[in-house]
Amino acid sequence: MSELIAVKNLSVHFGLADAAKPAVDQVSLSVAQGISFGIVGESGSGKTTILRVIAGIQKASSGTVLFDEGNTELGTHRTLAQRRAIQMVFQDPYGSLHPRHRIGTILEEPLRIHGIRNREHRVHEALLAVGLDASHSDRFPNQLSGGQRQRVAIARALILEPNLLLLDEPTSALDVSVQAGILNLLNDLRRARGTTLIVVTHDLGVVANLCDHLAVLKQGRLVEQLSVASLASGQAATPYTQSLVAASEFAPGAITRQDKHTHDE
Repeated sequence: MSELIAVKNLSVHFGLADAAKPAVDQVSLSVAQGISFGIVGESGSGKTTILRVIAGIQKASSGTVLFDEGNTELGTHRTLAQRRAIQMVFQDPYGSLHPRHRIGTILEEPLRIHGIRNREHRVHEALLAVGLDASHSDRFPNQLSGGQRQRVAIARALILEPNLLLLDEPTSALDVSVQAGILNLLNDLRRARGTTLIVVTHDLGVVANLCDHLAVLKQGRLVEQLSVASLASGQAATPYTQSLVAASEFAPGAITRQDKHTHDE
């Protein structure tokens, strides 16, 4: 399986000069094409900062991000093609959507930026792909439920057909009853499109339902990497990862996909 993206010795510091503190400290990880990869850790562990560097939103202090089997080094200044290839879904499904724009306008914007034609048809296709319909294009974000807004945010990211989809806590702002529907949607889209996912979360239940492999962070440093199967069978190597498992509702040996018929309307 070919490597889609690799992070090499990545560090990100916040603050001025000598007072700068590392949010991410010499982290290296790689993600193969077509898998779903989780980045897990407590609040402040640096996981979202890594995602923002991969997306080109945050500048790295040192280190590199390599894309497409190492053929391309990515910085913050990227071509349209590079930005199209990597899309991000943000944590807040309401704050990430313009409150005064209708859903159709929100979804058309990336198509317009990238000069893609037949926009109305593509918008309707994108809505259908995430379990909504064409009628939602005329609504404003505040006329949708939280789950529907997150589906729109996912549709906006997928409408450009990216190779890599970055998800920052994709279910944390949603009610528990809605979360399963979003996780099932992401699993279905991944299988249908072969899109690679990198998922930032503090919830090992999300990892169990969505990911193949994961990296565990603590205070900006990489603690360990392992498969979800290894995690489920109690093979976490470090005390920190074991403590995360013990403190969560994640039960080793009991990974199951959520009910496919859960809805979020």
